[in-house]
Amino acid sequence: MFSEKKEKQTQVSERNVISKNTSIKGDIISEGDFRVEGNVEGTIQTAGRVIIGSSGSVKGKVTCNNADIDGKFSGELLVNNLLTLKATAQISGDVVISKLSVEPGAEFNATCVMKGSIKELKNEKATKEKTA
Repeated sequence: MFSEKKEKQTQVSERNVISKNTSIKGDIISEGDFRVEGNVEGTIQTAGRVIIGSSGSVKGKVTCNNADIDGKFSGELLVNNLLTLKATAQISGDVVISKLSVEPGAEFNATCVMKGSIKELKNEKATKEKTA
């Protein structure tokens, strides 16, 4: 008479926004996307996308699947898939990516390593540490 309904688990992509006139110091870990219009000093780690807007600034370490940068970034950037730099982007530091898209006018003053995935880099580091 009554049948049990099996609920399908749908992946909800959360969107987190750090708005203008907001400053955060510390570590941020989430499964959802991030949009930064304010200032972040620290670590952002997400399985989603990180978007640094034109008024946004991030100083520290970012690990994500995709990144779109319109503002300023300084530090270590690890992107599993695509890094897109808009014309007003200003990047400095160390960058490890799989794919790169740069619009004319973007400032890209960083050491850049292109890998198939971040996992390859982690495996390389682990292998080097074992042999050292």
